[in-house]
Amino acid sequence: MEGVLFIIIVFGGGMLIALSKTDIGRAISDRIRHGPLGMAGTGDPALLEEVERLRLEVAELHERMDFAERLLTAKRESESLSGGES
Repeated sequence: MEGVLFIIIVFGGGMLIALSKTDIGRAISDRIRHGPLGMAGTGDPALLEEVERLRLEVAELHERMDFAERLLTAKRESESLSGGES
């Protein structure tokens, strides 16, 4: 059992050292150091402003869509009520 563990440690450690020298290894270490978002939080202020503007626009469109759905529902309900009385 100790022989298998020794082989795993030797070859596993060697593979980790070899991996750390590659671009993929550097990318993994950067991700560990900086977190999952990396340096994305320090982006271009103009880009962040544009994203915020788009978020506000989407929220406004969502409100308009909700309003239109309520109007359509109210119209259908009034038509069904008036149609039932005839």
